[in-house]
Amino acid sequence: MPSCMVLEDLRQELNIPKDGTLSRTIHQDAKVKVVLFGLAGGQELSRHTAASPAIVQIVAGQVRFSLDGEEKELSAGSWLYMEANLSHAVYARTDAVMLLTLLL
Repeated sequence: MPSCMVLEDLRQELNIPKDGTLSRTIHQDAKVKVVLFGLAGGQELSRHTAASPAIVQIVAGQVRFSLDGEEKELSAGSWLYMEANLSHAVYARTDAVMLLTLLL
């Protein structure tokens, strides 16, 4: 019998720190890792790359993504796919909740 996991409201799964970033892995198996991020407004994830393709969904708030030098303004409901090794950074314009899915 297949297993499942249900989170009714991702916005309620973590408390955004007043001045920082919080991440919580909500699922991981051999094929995928799913991480929920809470970022206080003004916080930044500095430029980095991921070794595997990734999907980002903005659950709440507004963020600016720098993708290989190109700026994208994203807000709740936005969806983004990135190939492996794409240089990127994230800046939270407001308190934000972001779901990251790494395709392993």
